[in-house]
Amino acid sequence: MTSPIVRRSSNQSGQSKEPERASSMLLASRRFAAWAAEITLVVASGLIPFGIGVYANSRSDLNRVPLNPVLVVTERAIARPLALPVSYGIRNVAWPTNILWTIALLAPVTLSWWELYLLAKTGRTIPKRWFKVRVVNEQGKPPGLGAVVIREGVGRWTVPISIAYLLWRYSFAFPNLGLFTFLCLLIIVGEGIGLPSRRGRRALHDQLAGTYTIDATRPIPSSLLANNRQAQSADGNNEAEGQEELAAAETTHSPNLWRRIQQNPNLTLFGVGLTSMTAVLATLIGTQVYIQIQQSQRATKQINSQQFLELVKQLTPNSGATNEQRQSAILAMGGLNDPQSIKFLADLLVSETNPSLLNTIQQSLTTVGPQAIPELKNKNQFLVSELESVGSAATKERDLRQGRLQRNQRTINKILSVYSGKMEGVDLSSTQLGQSGTPGSSFFNLVLDNLDLSGVKFKSANLNQASFKGSRFRGVGEDGRWDTYDDVIADLSQAQLQQANLTDANLSRVLMNRIDLSRATLNRANLSNARLYDAKLNSTQLVGADLRNAVLERASLTGADLGDAKLNEANLYAARLGRVTAIGTQLSFANLTNTDWQGADLSGAYLDRANLSNANLSATRLAGAVLRSAQMENVNLQNADLSLADLRGANVAGADFKGAILAPSKEDPADQFVKTPDLGSVSAVVQGVDFSQAKNLDSKQLAYICTQGGIHPRCP
Repeated sequence: MTSPIVRRSSNQSGQSKEPERASSMLLASRRFAAWAAEITLVVASGLIPFGIGVYANSRSDLNRVPLNPVLVVTERAIARPLALPVSYGIRNVAWPTNILWTIALLAPVTLSWWELYLLAKTGRTIPKRWFKVRVVNEQGKPPGLGAVVIREGVGRWTVPISIAYLLWRYSFAFPNLGLFTFLCLLIIVGEGIGLPSRRGRRALHDQLAGTYTIDATRPIPSSLLANNRQAQSADGNNEAEGQEELAAAETTHSPNLWRRIQQNPNLTLFGVGLTSMTAVLATLIGTQVYIQIQQSQRATKQINSQQFLELVKQLTPNSGATNEQRQSAILAMGGLNDPQSIKFLADLLVSETNPSLLNTIQQSLTTVGPQAIPELKNKNQFLVSELESVGSAATKERDLRQGRLQRNQRTINKILSVYSGKMEGVDLSSTQLGQSGTPGSSFFNLVLDNLDLSGVKFKSANLNQASFKGSRFRGVGEDGRWDTYDDVIADLSQAQLQQANLTDANLSRVLMNRIDLSRATLNRANLSNARLYDAKLNSTQLVGADLRNAVLERASLTGADLGDAKLNEANLYAARLGRVTAIGTQLSFANLTNTDWQGADLSGAYLDRANLSNANLSATRLAGAVLRSAQMENVNLQNADLSLADLRGANVAGADFKGAILAPSKEDPADQFVKTPDLGSVSAVVQGVDFSQAKNLDSKQLAYICTQGGIHPRCP
């Protein structure tokens, strides 16, 4: 009796696939959740210590130390590919910040390698354990370290981020980091969704590494157990046939370069031979080209040497050449543009006394251009040492040497003027191009107005009383965009610019640590993001200057005029600002901890959300100043004028109010010098401000605080 044949309907077949699809969708969700948890853990391990380090850096009671060199190198390594403006020069942070930021750098790296190790040895990271997800190879075993490095390092991160970076770098939106972040997320998620394959949808990183992501709560699928494929064959083929089929299947599904080499030895041998012949031919051609270039250079050098000797003969005192012939020889020597001719001209500029020939020498060196600067710089330093050796007394010998120095200075001045915008990398460090300060020592004035001096190194140079009106010391670099890593920036560290005129100059991001700008004029100058650590700006004119995000840590600005200047988010930690005029100055969000403002005029200044902890504001005028939500812990306000100042939301714990003026005094409107901001009503000045921990409040001050809505335990 034959048994009935039971046929499944198409509906029954579809219903049997629905649980499988639901299980697949559930697994995909858990895979994504596990991946998101892994990323969150790694990012949090860096962000948490970094955030604590930022907070520690804002504290004024912690010692400051230079930033860890490892962090400096890391910052620059990240800034270059992402086209970020990097911070150069001295950068001090609180000592715990150095430790915390180093941890923020090392923790994500350590955690990432730990996750890779777990994935290699067990097939599961900690988040994958939470979400019951496992990674196995084709034998159903943990993938191993090599496969994991390919899976995570190459497939999951390197390939997607490289594609995103190329699309971003050469797109119209470069250097917009927001778009780059969006592209990275889009491509990483797209790669994780997977590509169709014979065994279902698999992510690229799984296909590259030969791995599978499976449900850890269910048995390993039989299709992945390569060692048991022979037992699964329904027709009972023999063991040899099963092993052949298994090898063929493995070759089909997991192609290997070594297998292909073994299967095609002739093709491999041909490829190796072709590569070897190409390399040998390229080496021979390259060698021949190099030999020809060297021969050509030697021939040119020999010709130039012969021409140089002939020209030198014409310029000797006993040559009998006319003045016109000597001028022609000098101009011809400048056209040679080789080291020996440049050195000869620089020496001749010092020794020659004929005015017409001196002009010709300057013209010839100017024709040479920036290549003449190194030799002129060496001669400048030699002449300065000679001048110092004869003393400061006015003598004929001193006048002679001073004249030689002036000729050298004028030539450098002319080259800088003619080759504006083409001076990147020119080194004028420790060069004397300004007044020395000794009476009658020099009559030369450096004038470089409205020029592009981007990339020039003026480190420790003397530029006193020089004029740089409208000039810029920063360029856009090769990418043609501002605020990127390749910006061409001048170096003015330790330079002397006393009484220099830098009106309307562009000094944004320029390195000016320990510079001396005493009594200089920088009205309306752009100094945003400039580095002015320990700089001298005493009695400097900075009216309307842009100093946003500038670093003025430990700088001296005693007696400076900062009227209407912008110092939003600037760092003035421990700066000296005694007797500063800062009427209407913008100091919102600035770091003003440990600053000394004694006797300064801050009328109408904007100090909202600024950090004034431990600052000395004694005897200052703060009439009409905006101090909303400012940090004023332990600030010294003795004898300060706070009439009409807006203190709403300020933290005045520990602040010393001895002799401070809180109540506005009546005055004649005609005598009012500063126009105070409209605060609505006087009662809003201290409304809601907690004075419970303030120091030295007298009865008059308490009465004003209590009647105007302030908070104090003695208020009724």
